[in-house]
Amino acid sequence: MTDLRLEYPRPNLVRDDWLCLNGEWDFEIDNAASGEAREFFDRDSLDAKITVPYCPESSLSGVGNRDYMRCVWYKKDFSVPETWRGRRVILHIGAVDWHAKLWVNGVYAASHRGGYVPFDADITDLLGEGANRVTVAAYDDVRDPAQPAGKQSKKFSSSGCHYTRTTGIWQSVWLEPVDAAHIVNFRVYPDISSPSVSVQVKLSPAAIGQKVKIETSFDVRETGSAEAEAASTSVTLSVPL
Repeated sequence: MTDLRLEYPRPNLVRDDWLCLNGEWDFEIDNAASGEAREFFDRDSLDAKITVPYCPESSLSGVGNRDYMRCVWYKKDFSVPETWRGRRVILHIGAVDWHAKLWVNGVYAASHRGGYVPFDADITDLLGEGANRVTVAAYDDVRDPAQPAGKQSKKFSSSGCHYTRTTGIWQSVWLEPVDAAHIVNFRVYPDISSPSVSVQVKLSPAAIGQKVKIETSFDVRETGSAEAEAASTSVTLSVPL
């Protein structure tokens, strides 16, 4: 049985409420990259199935197509838990190679370029009651010299140190609810000469004016803390260790 990667996908910013969208999705290869013109984002289904989060080149995906795929499409229906009502709903995708476009219920929601990093979109205002649908188009033409391809092979098969391509979704897809005022992300910068850490916190616009507090600990013993009122969506606090 295929491992659907059901573990929480972001261990450094854990929230209790979330919904994994890994598993079976509708899927279609669009080698002419004409799916947008043919309005694939408004179709009820696609012509095949795939297991996310495995790329279509892999056997675990159930597709196993190692030929060039200039564009691929994904579609999945989901329902938002009733307990999330009144909160913002964020759709996260761990990675899509290479240029991803996202629609929710047939309405364009977001895009992202870059095959190796996560991205997200607030889809709250596009959701309806009951079943909802997310559609993803992934454009990935490694033979285009303007597109970064790393060590993915531009030849039909692996060649030398260049390996079989990875197309489309290849990391977990998931939903989470957040309050309007919430932490979007953070980065930690250590300073061993102090010793201390600086924590840069990225906030949602609704969190401006709220207090941000950072605490550090070692062996379950608090070593320092700092707090400040957020004057913008970026707050940096230094905490002694």
